[in-house]
Amino acid sequence: MTTTTSATNNHHLSPAFPGRAPWGTANKLRAWQQAAMDRYIQTQPRDFLAVATPGAGKTTFALTLASWLLHHHVVQQVTVVAPTEHLKKQWAEAAARLGIKLDPEYSAGPLGREYHGVAVTYAGVGVRPMLHRNRIEQRKTLVILDEIHHAGDSKSWGEACLEAFEPATRRLALTGTPFRSDTNPIPFVTYEEGNDGIRRSSADYTYGYGNALGDGVVRPVIFLSYSGNMRWRTKAGDEIAARLGEPMTKDAVSQAWRTALDPRGEWMPNVLRAADQRLSEVRKSIPDAGALVIASDQEQARAYAKLIREITGEGATLVLSDDSGASQRIDDFSHSQDRWMVAVRMVSEGVDVPRLAVGVYATTISTPLFFAQAVGRFVRSRKRGETASVFLPTVPMLLGFANEMEVERDHVLDKPKKDGEEDPYAESEKEMDEANKEQDEDTGEQEQFSFEALESEAVFDRVLYDGAEFGMQAHAGSEEEQDYLGIPGLLEPDQVQMLLQKRQARQIAHSKKRPDAEADLLELPAERRPVVTHKELLELRKQLNTLVGAYVHQSGKPHGVIHTELRRVCGGPPSAEATAGQLSERIKKVREWATRMK
Repeated sequence: MTTTTSATNNHHLSPAFPGRAPWGTANKLRAWQQAAMDRYIQTQPRDFLAVATPGAGKTTFALTLASWLLHHHVVQQVTVVAPTEHLKKQWAEAAARLGIKLDPEYSAGPLGREYHGVAVTYAGVGVRPMLHRNRIEQRKTLVILDEIHHAGDSKSWGEACLEAFEPATRRLALTGTPFRSDTNPIPFVTYEEGNDGIRRSSADYTYGYGNALGDGVVRPVIFLSYSGNMRWRTKAGDEIAARLGEPMTKDAVSQAWRTALDPRGEWMPNVLRAADQRLSEVRKSIPDAGALVIASDQEQARAYAKLIREITGEGATLVLSDDSGASQRIDDFSHSQDRWMVAVRMVSEGVDVPRLAVGVYATTISTPLFFAQAVGRFVRSRKRGETASVFLPTVPMLLGFANEMEVERDHVLDKPKKDGEEDPYAESEKEMDEANKEQDEDTGEQEQFSFEALESEAVFDRVLYDGAEFGMQAHAGSEEEQDYLGIPGLLEPDQVQMLLQKRQARQIAHSKKRPDAEADLLELPAERRPVVTHKELLELRKQLNTLVGAYVHQSGKPHGVIHTELRRVCGGPPSAEATAGQLSERIKKVREWATRMK
């Protein structure tokens, strides 16, 4: 068989999936899809891993390749493995539009003669791996493993995939998100050892968000972050008040975050109101633009849908993960002009609703994997200039993810830790399980962090775009907030940055004219008030204590006396409760004292 790249030149299929497009009659592939096809056809590997950012068109690439392999009799049938029931059906529908008939309802026995293969879930393979192995041993098969990281979700799923698909003629693995950060090896993924002795996954073709943004394949994302004062009661009965985004312990961050997301407070209604205003602005240039709230559980999803009806006067499409009609509701929403959808987790990965342009991240799941999947729902570009807007709580971890949108990450198998050093990518198994759950279940979190949300308010905090931060804090509903919500929905990436800079300059100018008595919010531009993580706060405290210890020997004064003097001169509470700014001021002051004594 001849395997030249020219073979693909006459066999182009449209990324937009036009109605049944016979081989050789549709439009050209996107440049990255063609390049990946060329590489595959040139090397003819048994296993191929393609990493492409959400919204780039992995499905199109995979089905075009499947069509080529069928056409050239390299394989005789296709098996697609997807994470969810909805995605399994979505794959079958997409394949049908290219003339590849996949049975999404296959359960056992011989396949109907009219089908070219099946679409199944990882869970389905996990239950009956030998059923699929027997099918694959009978005919030459291409196996497409969509979002391959799911094959590492549990030992049983990984083993089942190995058992079922080991005899396959060809295997194509796809992923669009940062790889898992546990050390479970993923089947059919190649790992290569680096100079540091650590084995990392090796992709055959990578197409990241930064490249896709430059090519106009995905939308630029504007993140709008909201902080505010939170008050809650702990299990011990203590009432705690804190400002979302201020450095605090991990447990306090979690509780302040959950208080913000409580539908009975003021934070969620104000953020939903702002997101709906943003949606109205976007719809001036993208008339069918839709919005999605990603909720933590069914109870909150229902409450958010009720809030949306109260705010907008229109109902929201409610998608619950254990509801048998969920897939149909997503499809109906995708083809409608409706404004809002509220979903529990399942819409975070792979579900294709290209008109989604505004999102509200209303869940406490904090893994980079889930965050990337969630944001991926809003970035699919349909025409040049479309932007995506995602509303976030001001939580240091989330803002870190937002600022690192273009960072790619390989799957690392070996992660040696130095004594006392935290693995920066470590996520607990509990978090990963939660991020990948399809059904709502009792996580036990309520027992661990039992509390009552008492009060919350929303304050516009900052805008994050392309790794930079803009804006000063502003009250919900204020003219300053409206300035950012009113950014046009159709803009080139450089225009977004220019407009945000202008908005911030205008806000600073207004702030300077305001009497000091009215400055009840932090009057500093976003780039001058970075959000400090708890780990960084601990480092500042450690640095201060080290300097004070050195100054004790230099001055002969006790530790307590020096700390008290620093508080008197610099202001603020004891070190354990001091903010990052206050600790930095004290570090600066004690260095100044030490220099004078030399």
